[in-house]
Amino acid sequence: MSAPIKLPPLPNKVIEAFNEIKTYEPVIDGLKKAKEEQEHTLKEQVELTEIESAPFHEENRAKAYAAKLTELGLPNVRIDKEGNVVGVRAGTGNGPRLALCAHLDTVFPMGTDVKVRREGNMFYAPGISDDARGLAVVLEVLRLLNQEKIETVGDIVFLASVGEEGNGDLRGTKYFFKSNEEPVDGFISIDGAPVDRILHGSTGSRRFRVTYEGPGGHSWSAFGNPSANHALGRAIAMIADVKVPEEPRTSFTVGVVEGGTTVNAIAAKATMEIDTRSVSNDELNKLVDQILPLLQKAADDENARWNAPADKQVKVIIEPIGHRPAGDQPDTSPVLLAARAAMDVLMLPLKRYSAASTDQNVALSLGIPATTLGGGGTEGNNHNLTEWFNAEDSYQGPQLALLTVLGLVGIKGRSEPLLPKRS
Repeated sequence: MSAPIKLPPLPNKVIEAFNEIKTYEPVIDGLKKAKEEQEHTLKEQVELTEIESAPFHEENRAKAYAAKLTELGLPNVRIDKEGNVVGVRAGTGNGPRLALCAHLDTVFPMGTDVKVRREGNMFYAPGISDDARGLAVVLEVLRLLNQEKIETVGDIVFLASVGEEGNGDLRGTKYFFKSNEEPVDGFISIDGAPVDRILHGSTGSRRFRVTYEGPGGHSWSAFGNPSANHALGRAIAMIADVKVPEEPRTSFTVGVVEGGTTVNAIAAKATMEIDTRSVSNDELNKLVDQILPLLQKAADDENARWNAPADKQVKVIIEPIGHRPAGDQPDTSPVLLAARAAMDVLMLPLKRYSAASTDQNVALSLGIPATTLGGGGTEGNNHNLTEWFNAEDSYQGPQLALLTVLGLVGIKGRSEPLLPKRS
Protein backbone atom coordinates (compact mmCIF):
# COMPACT_ATOMS: atom_id res chain seq x y z
CA MET A 1 0.00 0.00 0.00
CA SER A 2 1.45 3.38 -1.05
CA ALA A 3 2.12 6.05 1.54
CA PRO A 4 -0.42 8.88 1.79
CA ILE A 5 0.42 12.00 -0.16
CA LYS A 6 1.52 14.76 2.22
CA LEU A 7 0.69 18.26 1.03
CA PRO A 8 0.19 21.52 2.91
CA PRO A 9 -3.44 22.25 3.82
CA LEU A 10 -5.52 24.32 1.44
CA PRO A 11 -5.39 28.04 2.24
CA ASN A 12 -8.51 29.64 3.71
CA LYS A 13 -8.90 31.75 0.58
CA VAL A 14 -9.27 28.60 -1.53
CA ILE A 15 -11.65 26.91 0.91
CA GLU A 16 -13.82 30.02 1.10
CA ALA A 17 -13.96 30.35 -2.70
CA PHE A 18 -15.07 26.74 -3.12
CA ASN A 19 -17.63 27.07 -0.34
CA GLU A 20 -19.23 29.80 -2.43
CA ILE A 21 -18.93 27.80 -5.64
CA LYS A 22 -20.29 24.50 -4.36
CA THR A 23 -23.38 26.14 -2.80
CA TYR A 24 -24.25 28.16 -5.92
CA GLU A 25 -27.47 26.74 -7.36
CA PRO A 26 -26.39 26.77 -11.03
CA VAL A 27 -23.22 24.86 -10.06
CA ILE A 28 -25.23 22.32 -8.03
CA ASP A 29 -27.50 21.84 -11.05
CA GLY A 30 -24.51 21.65 -13.39
CA LEU A 31 -22.88 18.89 -11.36
CA LYS A 32 -26.17 16.99 -11.38
CA LYS A 33 -26.51 17.41 -15.14
CA ALA A 34 -22.98 16.15 -15.72
CA LYS A 35 -24.13 12.86 -14.22
CA GLU A 36 -27.44 12.85 -16.10
CA GLU A 37 -25.67 13.62 -19.38
CA GLN A 38 -23.04 10.91 -19.03
CA GLU A 39 -24.49 9.00 -21.99
CA HIS A 40 -24.45 12.11 -24.17
CA THR A 41 -20.80 12.74 -23.31
CA LEU A 42 -20.01 9.12 -24.17
CA LYS A 43 -21.85 9.47 -27.48
CA GLU A 44 -19.64 12.40 -28.44
CA GLN A 45 -16.57 10.50 -27.26
CA VAL A 46 -17.46 7.66 -29.62
CA GLU A 47 -18.20 10.04 -32.51
CA LEU A 48 -14.81 11.71 -32.15
CA THR A 49 -12.97 8.39 -31.78
CA GLU A 50 -14.41 7.22 -35.09
CA ILE A 51 -12.92 10.20 -36.96
CA GLU A 52 -9.35 9.21 -37.82
CA SER A 53 -6.82 11.67 -36.43
CA ALA A 54 -3.44 10.20 -37.28
CA PRO A 55 -0.22 12.08 -36.49
CA PHE A 56 -0.05 15.20 -38.71
CA HIS A 57 -3.51 14.36 -40.16
CA GLU A 58 -5.85 15.83 -37.54
CA GLU A 59 -7.76 18.08 -39.94
CA ASN A 60 -11.00 16.07 -40.22
CA ARG A 61 -11.39 15.72 -36.47
CA ALA A 62 -10.48 19.40 -36.06
CA LYS A 63 -13.28 20.45 -38.42
CA ALA A 64 -15.80 18.25 -36.63
CA TYR A 65 -14.69 19.56 -33.25
CA ALA A 66 -14.87 23.18 -34.35
CA ALA A 67 -18.42 22.53 -35.53
CA LYS A 68 -19.37 21.04 -32.14
CA LEU A 69 -17.98 24.05 -30.26
CA THR A 70 -19.89 26.38 -32.57
CA GLU A 71 -23.12 24.41 -32.07
CA LEU A 72 -22.67 24.88 -28.32
CA GLY A 73 -22.67 28.63 -28.80
CA LEU A 74 -18.96 29.39 -28.59
CA PRO A 75 -18.38 32.46 -30.80
CA ASN A 76 -15.61 32.95 -33.34
CA VAL A 77 -14.32 29.37 -33.26
CA ARG A 78 -11.34 29.03 -35.58
CA ILE A 79 -8.67 26.59 -36.69
CA ASP A 80 -5.29 28.28 -36.41
CA LYS A 81 -2.30 27.96 -38.75
CA GLU A 82 -0.95 24.91 -36.90
CA GLY A 83 -4.32 23.12 -36.93
CA ASN A 84 -5.48 23.79 -33.36
CA VAL A 85 -9.15 24.50 -32.73
CA VAL A 86 -9.56 27.66 -30.65
CA GLY A 87 -12.55 29.53 -29.22
CA VAL A 88 -13.02 31.93 -26.30
CA ARG A 89 -15.90 32.14 -23.82
CA ALA A 90 -15.55 35.68 -22.53
CA GLY A 91 -15.80 36.54 -18.87
CA THR A 92 -17.37 39.65 -17.40
CA GLY A 93 -14.16 41.61 -17.84
CA ASN A 94 -10.74 42.25 -16.33
CA GLY A 95 -10.35 38.67 -15.08
CA PRO A 96 -7.65 36.09 -15.77
CA ARG A 97 -7.63 33.90 -18.87
CA LEU A 98 -7.54 30.12 -18.54
CA ALA A 99 -7.00 27.60 -21.35
CA LEU A 100 -8.93 24.32 -21.16
CA CYS A 101 -7.34 21.86 -23.56
CA ALA A 102 -7.56 18.32 -24.94
CA HIS A 103 -5.59 16.94 -27.88
CA LEU A 104 -6.94 15.95 -31.29
CA ASP A 105 -4.23 13.54 -32.40
CA THR A 106 -3.78 9.83 -31.77
CA VAL A 107 -0.72 7.63 -32.23
CA PHE A 108 -2.39 5.48 -34.90
CA PRO A 109 -1.64 5.79 -38.65
CA MET A 110 -4.26 6.49 -41.30
CA GLY A 111 -6.16 3.36 -42.24
CA THR A 112 -6.46 2.13 -38.65
CA ASP A 113 -9.88 0.63 -37.86
CA VAL A 114 -11.29 3.09 -35.30
CA LYS A 115 -14.83 1.70 -35.13
CA VAL A 116 -15.91 1.57 -31.48
CA ARG A 117 -17.27 -1.63 -29.96
CA ARG A 118 -19.38 -1.27 -26.83
CA GLU A 119 -20.16 -3.94 -24.26
CA GLY A 120 -22.09 -2.36 -21.39
CA ASN A 121 -19.81 0.22 -19.77
CA MET A 122 -16.79 -1.03 -21.73
CA PHE A 123 -15.73 0.69 -24.95
CA TYR A 124 -13.02 -0.70 -27.23
CA ALA A 125 -11.21 1.20 -30.01
CA PRO A 126 -7.81 2.77 -30.71
CA GLY A 127 -7.89 6.25 -29.17
CA ILE A 128 -11.18 5.75 -27.31
CA SER A 129 -9.61 7.19 -24.16
CA ASP A 130 -6.47 9.01 -25.32
CA ASP A 131 -7.71 11.59 -25.98
CA ALA A 132 -11.25 11.33 -27.31
CA ARG A 133 -12.33 11.27 -23.67
CA GLY A 134 -10.60 14.58 -22.99
CA LEU A 135 -12.18 16.18 -26.05
CA ALA A 136 -15.66 15.05 -24.98
CA VAL A 137 -15.13 16.36 -21.44
CA VAL A 138 -14.12 19.81 -22.70
CA LEU A 139 -17.33 19.92 -24.75
CA GLU A 140 -19.37 18.93 -21.71
CA VAL A 141 -17.82 21.70 -19.59
CA LEU A 142 -18.85 24.26 -22.19
CA ARG A 143 -22.34 22.75 -22.39
CA LEU A 144 -22.80 22.91 -18.61
CA LEU A 145 -21.61 26.50 -18.39
CA ASN A 146 -24.05 27.56 -21.09
CA GLN A 147 -26.98 25.48 -19.88
CA GLU A 148 -26.69 26.91 -16.39
CA LYS A 149 -25.91 30.41 -17.68
CA ILE A 150 -22.88 30.64 -15.41
CA GLU A 151 -21.06 33.93 -15.94
CA THR A 152 -17.39 33.73 -15.18
CA VAL A 153 -15.17 36.63 -14.22
CA GLY A 154 -12.25 35.41 -16.31
CA ASP A 155 -12.16 34.22 -19.92
CA ILE A 156 -11.99 30.53 -20.79
CA VAL A 157 -10.03 29.65 -23.92
CA PHE A 158 -11.27 26.33 -25.30
CA LEU A 159 -8.40 24.60 -27.10
CA ALA A 160 -8.16 21.33 -29.03
CA SER A 161 -4.49 20.86 -29.88
CA VAL A 162 -2.64 18.99 -32.58
CA GLY A 163 0.61 17.08 -32.24
CA GLU A 164 0.56 16.14 -28.57
CA GLU A 165 1.64 12.56 -29.22
CA GLY A 166 5.07 11.17 -30.14
CA ASN A 167 6.86 12.99 -32.94
CA GLY A 168 4.14 15.61 -32.95
CA ASP A 169 6.39 16.98 -30.20
CA LEU A 170 3.69 19.23 -28.70
CA ARG A 171 3.64 21.28 -31.91
CA GLY A 172 0.09 22.49 -31.27
CA THR A 173 0.68 23.97 -27.83
CA LYS A 174 4.13 25.20 -28.84
CA TYR A 175 2.45 27.23 -31.58
CA PHE A 176 -0.36 28.33 -29.27
CA PHE A 177 2.06 29.87 -26.79
CA LYS A 178 4.63 31.14 -29.29
CA SER A 179 2.04 32.90 -31.46
CA ASN A 180 0.48 34.53 -28.37
CA GLU A 181 -2.76 34.89 -30.33
CA GLU A 182 -4.66 34.02 -27.15
CA PRO A 183 -2.46 34.86 -24.14
CA VAL A 184 -3.45 32.95 -20.99
CA ASP A 185 -2.65 33.07 -17.29
CA GLY A 186 -3.22 29.37 -16.62
CA PHE A 187 -3.60 26.08 -18.46
CA ILE A 188 -5.48 22.83 -17.84
CA SER A 189 -5.18 19.75 -20.03
CA ILE A 190 -7.74 16.95 -19.90
CA ASP A 191 -5.78 13.82 -20.77
CA GLY A 192 -6.07 10.29 -19.42
CA ALA A 193 -8.99 8.96 -17.41
CA PRO A 194 -8.13 8.82 -13.67
CA VAL A 195 -9.74 11.52 -11.50
CA ASP A 196 -7.56 10.57 -8.52
CA ARG A 197 -4.43 12.05 -10.12
CA ILE A 198 -3.05 15.57 -10.40
CA LEU A 199 0.11 16.40 -12.34
CA HIS A 200 2.22 18.99 -10.55
CA GLY A 201 5.12 18.80 -13.01
CA SER A 202 6.10 17.99 -16.56
CA THR A 203 8.55 15.34 -17.65
CA GLY A 204 10.78 16.83 -20.32
CA SER A 205 12.36 14.82 -23.10
CA ARG A 206 14.97 15.19 -25.82
CA ARG A 207 15.01 12.62 -28.59
CA PHE A 208 17.53 11.84 -31.30
CA ARG A 209 17.76 9.69 -34.41
CA VAL A 210 21.38 8.52 -34.78
CA THR A 211 22.63 7.03 -38.05
CA TYR A 212 25.98 5.35 -38.68
CA GLU A 213 27.08 5.07 -42.31
CA GLY A 214 30.11 3.17 -43.60
CA PRO A 215 31.52 1.41 -46.67
CA GLY A 216 29.76 -1.90 -46.07
CA GLY A 217 30.85 -4.91 -48.09
CA HIS A 218 30.78 -8.71 -48.17
CA SER A 219 31.34 -10.31 -44.79
CA TRP A 220 34.21 -12.43 -46.20
CA SER A 221 35.83 -10.55 -49.03
CA ALA A 222 35.52 -7.11 -47.42
CA PHE A 223 36.34 -8.26 -43.90
CA GLY A 224 38.29 -5.48 -42.20
CA ASN A 225 35.95 -2.70 -43.23
CA PRO A 226 34.34 -0.99 -40.23
CA SER A 227 30.69 -1.85 -39.67
CA ALA A 228 27.86 0.58 -39.06
CA ASN A 229 26.17 -2.08 -36.92
CA HIS A 230 29.27 -2.57 -34.81
CA ALA A 231 29.62 1.19 -34.28
CA LEU A 232 25.97 1.32 -33.25
CA GLY A 233 26.52 -1.56 -30.84
CA ARG A 234 29.51 0.21 -29.27
CA ALA A 235 27.36 3.31 -28.80
CA ILE A 236 24.53 1.38 -27.16
CA ALA A 237 26.94 -0.31 -24.78
CA MET A 238 28.40 3.04 -23.71
CA ILE A 239 24.96 4.62 -23.33
CA ALA A 240 23.86 1.69 -21.16
CA ASP A 241 26.62 2.54 -18.67
CA VAL A 242 25.61 6.19 -18.23
CA LYS A 243 24.68 7.08 -14.64
CA VAL A 244 21.71 9.34 -13.87
CA PRO A 245 20.43 10.75 -10.57
CA GLU A 246 17.50 9.19 -8.75
CA GLU A 247 16.32 12.68 -7.83
CA PRO A 248 15.27 14.58 -9.84
CA ARG A 249 14.09 11.51 -11.70
CA THR A 250 15.95 11.11 -15.01
CA SER A 251 15.91 8.28 -17.57
CA PHE A 252 17.12 7.20 -21.00
CA THR A 253 16.59 4.38 -23.47
CA VAL A 254 17.51 3.30 -26.97
CA GLY A 255 14.00 2.62 -28.20
CA VAL A 256 14.46 1.72 -31.88
CA VAL A 257 17.35 -0.09 -33.61
CA GLU A 258 17.62 -0.85 -37.34
CA GLY A 259 20.63 -1.86 -39.40
CA GLY A 260 22.17 -4.06 -42.04
CA THR A 261 20.68 -5.82 -45.05
CA THR A 262 21.59 -9.49 -44.77
CA VAL A 263 23.43 -11.91 -42.52
CA ASN A 264 26.55 -12.08 -44.69
CA ALA A 265 27.14 -8.38 -45.26
CA ILE A 266 29.04 -5.78 -43.31
CA ALA A 267 26.40 -3.21 -42.47
CA ALA A 268 26.69 0.03 -44.44
CA LYS A 269 23.97 1.74 -42.44
CA ALA A 270 22.52 1.43 -38.94
CA THR A 271 20.07 3.69 -37.10
CA MET A 272 18.80 4.03 -33.56
CA GLU A 273 16.42 6.39 -31.77
CA ILE A 274 17.26 7.61 -28.28
CA ASP A 275 14.82 8.97 -25.70
CA THR A 276 16.10 10.97 -22.73
CA ARG A 277 13.79 12.28 -19.98
CA SER A 278 13.86 14.23 -16.75
CA VAL A 279 11.61 16.40 -14.61
CA SER A 280 14.51 18.88 -14.54
CA ASN A 281 15.63 20.75 -17.65
CA ASP A 282 19.13 21.07 -16.14
CA GLU A 283 19.46 17.32 -15.59
CA LEU A 284 17.96 16.60 -19.01
CA ASN A 285 20.56 18.80 -20.69
CA LYS A 286 23.37 17.30 -18.58
CA LEU A 287 22.30 13.82 -19.69
CA VAL A 288 22.28 14.82 -23.35
CA ASP A 289 25.72 16.41 -22.92
CA GLN A 290 26.94 13.05 -21.58
CA ILE A 291 25.43 10.95 -24.35
CA LEU A 292 26.18 12.97 -27.49
CA PRO A 293 30.01 12.66 -27.29
CA LEU A 294 29.65 8.88 -26.87
CA LEU A 295 28.04 8.66 -30.30
CA GLN A 296 31.12 10.06 -32.03
CA LYS A 297 33.43 8.02 -29.79
CA ALA A 298 31.66 4.84 -30.93
CA ALA A 299 32.44 5.68 -34.56
CA ASP A 300 36.02 6.57 -33.69
CA ASP A 301 36.52 3.31 -31.79
CA GLU A 302 35.10 1.24 -34.65
CA ASN A 303 37.35 2.99 -37.17
CA ALA A 304 40.38 2.57 -34.92
CA ARG A 305 39.65 -1.13 -34.42
CA TRP A 306 40.12 -1.72 -38.17
CA ASN A 307 42.64 1.10 -38.77
CA ALA A 308 40.25 2.35 -41.44
CA PRO A 309 41.54 4.94 -43.96
CA ALA A 310 39.54 8.14 -44.34
CA ASP A 311 37.57 6.91 -47.35
CA LYS A 312 36.49 3.73 -45.52
CA GLN A 313 35.48 5.16 -42.17
CA VAL A 314 32.13 4.95 -40.44
CA LYS A 315 30.55 8.35 -39.90
CA VAL A 316 27.77 9.37 -37.52
CA ILE A 317 24.79 11.62 -38.25
CA ILE A 318 22.80 12.94 -35.27
CA GLU A 319 19.31 14.29 -35.89
CA PRO A 320 17.18 15.82 -33.10
CA ILE A 321 13.62 14.51 -33.47
CA GLY A 322 11.92 15.86 -30.37
CA HIS A 323 12.22 18.32 -27.53
CA ARG A 324 9.59 18.55 -24.81
CA PRO A 325 10.55 21.03 -22.11
CA ALA A 326 10.39 20.04 -18.47
CA GLY A 327 8.77 22.16 -15.81
CA ASP A 328 7.53 22.17 -12.25
CA GLN A 329 5.76 24.49 -9.86
CA PRO A 330 5.27 24.84 -6.10
CA ASP A 331 2.47 22.99 -4.34
CA THR A 332 0.90 26.41 -3.76
CA SER A 333 0.34 26.94 -7.50
CA PRO A 334 -3.27 28.12 -8.01
CA VAL A 335 -4.13 25.39 -10.51
CA LEU A 336 -2.99 22.69 -8.09
CA LEU A 337 -4.87 24.22 -5.18
CA ALA A 338 -8.05 24.59 -7.27
CA ALA A 339 -7.85 21.00 -8.49
CA ARG A 340 -7.38 19.71 -4.94
CA ALA A 341 -10.28 21.78 -3.66
CA ALA A 342 -12.50 20.53 -6.49
CA MET A 343 -11.58 16.95 -5.60
CA ASP A 344 -12.50 17.63 -1.97
CA VAL A 345 -15.93 18.92 -3.02
CA LEU A 346 -16.51 15.75 -5.04
CA MET A 347 -14.98 13.57 -2.28
CA LEU A 348 -12.41 12.18 -4.70
CA PRO A 349 -9.21 10.88 -3.06
CA LEU A 350 -5.86 12.13 -4.33
CA LYS A 351 -3.88 8.96 -4.99
CA ARG A 352 -1.28 10.21 -7.46
CA TYR A 353 0.53 13.54 -7.42
CA SER A 354 3.21 13.28 -10.04
CA ALA A 355 4.83 14.46 -13.27
CA ALA A 356 4.28 13.29 -16.84
CA SER A 357 4.53 14.54 -20.41
CA THR A 358 1.37 16.24 -21.74
CA ASP A 359 0.35 19.50 -23.37
CA GLN A 360 0.96 21.18 -20.00
CA ASN A 361 4.74 20.90 -20.58
CA VAL A 362 4.90 24.02 -22.70
CA ALA A 363 2.93 26.15 -20.25
CA LEU A 364 4.96 25.06 -17.24
CA SER A 365 8.25 25.65 -19.07
CA LEU A 366 7.11 29.25 -19.56
CA GLY A 367 6.23 29.68 -15.89
CA ILE A 368 2.47 29.53 -16.51
CA PRO A 369 0.54 27.57 -13.83
CA ALA A 370 -0.71 24.35 -15.40
CA THR A 371 -1.90 20.85 -14.65
CA THR A 372 -3.48 17.81 -16.29
CA LEU A 373 -6.71 16.27 -15.01
CA GLY A 374 -8.34 12.97 -15.88
CA GLY A 375 -11.54 12.79 -17.91
CA GLY A 376 -13.25 10.22 -15.68
CA GLY A 377 -13.76 6.46 -15.87
CA THR A 378 -10.85 4.07 -16.21
CA GLU A 379 -8.66 3.14 -19.16
CA GLY A 380 -6.17 0.58 -20.37
CA ASN A 381 -3.88 -0.46 -23.24
CA ASN A 382 -3.44 3.14 -24.37
CA HIS A 383 -1.40 3.55 -27.58
CA ASN A 384 -2.43 0.00 -28.50
CA LEU A 385 -5.02 -1.30 -30.95
CA THR A 386 -6.72 -2.98 -27.96
CA GLU A 387 -7.22 0.32 -26.07
CA TRP A 388 -10.29 0.32 -23.82
CA PHE A 389 -12.33 2.72 -21.71
CA ASN A 390 -14.63 1.85 -18.80
CA ALA A 391 -17.35 4.49 -18.44
CA GLU A 392 -18.41 3.64 -14.88
CA ASP A 393 -18.72 6.93 -12.93
CA SER A 394 -17.09 8.76 -15.84
CA TYR A 395 -19.29 11.80 -15.16
CA GLN A 396 -16.79 12.65 -12.40
CA GLY A 397 -14.37 13.88 -15.08
CA PRO A 398 -16.60 16.72 -16.32
CA GLN A 399 -17.54 17.54 -12.73
CA LEU A 400 -13.89 17.84 -11.70
CA ALA A 401 -13.00 19.94 -14.73
CA LEU A 402 -15.99 22.26 -14.26
CA LEU A 403 -15.27 22.94 -10.57
CA THR A 404 -11.55 23.44 -11.14
CA VAL A 405 -12.17 25.89 -13.97
CA LEU A 406 -14.72 27.87 -11.94
CA GLY A 407 -12.36 28.07 -9.00
CA LEU A 408 -9.68 29.58 -11.22
CA VAL A 409 -11.75 32.05 -13.27
CA GLY A 410 -14.35 32.90 -10.62
CA ILE A 411 -18.12 33.36 -10.86
CA LYS A 412 -19.64 36.82 -11.32
CA GLY A 413 -21.09 38.04 -8.03
CA ARG A 414 -20.16 34.82 -6.25
CA SER A 415 -16.45 34.09 -6.09
CA GLU A 416 -13.22 35.87 -7.02
CA PRO A 417 -10.78 34.12 -9.38
CA LEU A 418 -8.01 32.14 -7.70
CA LEU A 419 -5.87 32.45 -10.83
CA PRO A 420 -3.85 35.69 -10.79
CA LYS A 421 -3.34 37.68 -13.95
CA ARG A 422 0.21 37.60 -15.23
CA SER A 423 1.96 40.93 -15.44
